[in-house]
Amino acid sequence: MKFLTTFNALIVILLMQISFSVQADVMPADFRHKISDKAWEENIRTQNFQDREIIEGATQDIIELKAPYTAEDASLVPISLHTKIKQTKERYIKKVHIFVDMNPLPLAGIFEFTQDSGKADIAMRIRVDTFAYVRAVAELNTGELYMSKSFVRAKGACSAPPPPGAAESRKLLGKMKMKVVGDLIMGEPNLMQVKVRHPNVTGLAPLKIGSRIIPPPWFVDTLEVTYNGKLIVKAYLTFTVSMDPALRFYFVPEKEGVMTVKGTDTKKNEFSHTYEVKSA
Repeated sequence: MKFLTTFNALIVILLMQISFSVQADVMPADFRHKISDKAWEENIRTQNFQDREIIEGATQDIIELKAPYTAEDASLVPISLHTKIKQTKERYIKKVHIFVDMNPLPLAGIFEFTQDSGKADIAMRIRVDTFAYVRAVAELNTGELYMSKSFVRAKGACSAPPPPGAAESRKLLGKMKMKVVGDLIMGEPNLMQVKVRHPNVTGLAPLKIGSRIIPPPWFVDTLEVTYNGKLIVKAYLTFTVSMDPALRFYFVPEKEGVMTVKGTDTKKNEFSHTYEVKSA
């Protein structure tokens, strides 16, 4: 009787596997894309932009979002936003939203730009919890909205235990590294890189594999960048941003000076760093 019970259980498992296999076979190849689009249209879009028109696809030539189709590490997915217009007083990108449709918290960050950024490009690493579109929505000073999206195949980033380096990030909390990427050119947009040490805890993952202890969310929530006292970019971030947030952005130096980055986290910690920008 025991053998029959075990045999019957094996049959049930086998039938379930066959059923799942058949369902996968009959699913359209783009069904995950459609699920992501549905989450966007029914929830994220209406919550953030109501009924405002968003121009996307071949009808827009303002922004382009790039991301890997398959993530090597779901907790460290590199994305970059490339803009096609200069930041001028007459017309500029004043705000960019970054979303991951299927993440527990879809919003990754909101970035506010000024004309002094030169270009409203941004690059960073994010967590992608499951197959989904990553989207960038840019708002111009004229009120127009433009969107670019890129599909990413990934799994489990938000609920994964922290990597070994998390302990070091706690120890060096708020420490920053900054540098100009490439040669400094006065009067032109220059690429700047900032890295902040912080564990960026999601609040959805155990301290370690097998543990039942899940710490509350704790992450960098604001970064403000100024150059010689002028605002370049201000970022409002969530735990969708990877551990040790690393951002790349542009600024236009008219002369040598000091770049200052100030940040806060959800535990009300404050940290700052300055960097002297000098010609070679």
